[in-house]
Amino acid sequence: MPMSREDLLAFVRKHRYGVVASVGPQGRPQAALVGFVANDACELFFDSFTSTRKVGNLRADPRVAVVIGGATPGDERTVQYEGIVDEPSGKVLEQFQKQYFADLHDGKRRSKLPGILYFRVRPRWIRYTDFNVNPPRIEEFSADALR
Repeated sequence: MPMSREDLLAFVRKHRYGVVASVGPQGRPQAALVGFVANDACELFFDSFTSTRKVGNLRADPRVAVVIGGATPGDERTVQYEGIVDEPSGKVLEQFQKQYFADLHDGKRRSKLPGILYFRVRPRWIRYTDFNVNPPRIEEFSADALR
């Protein structure tokens, strides 16, 4: 039975941290651990500081890859997530911040620090992999399937 979008979202929401890979200068990959939340559209939201490499990278090239899961010993499930980043504003930003501050206890404190910015990642492709079962379960989701 194929994995539903709702099951995928439930797995993503069980996690609070993921590794974000961005494209650095001269096309070199750079990765960083971020705290995130996910909305019902499978969009991710995280913060960062203007002083980080990640911010410069994302502003120059909004393509991003994120790995979620795989950090719990004995649990070999992950999500590979590729998407496009933007910097939300207005009501979209307010909605994300409300969820972010509720789910990530450090988010409210960080919001008051100088140079903090917020990013949304809109999914283009997601792969869920579960090596806890034999044969492994691998499910892919396109942007259209996630809408």
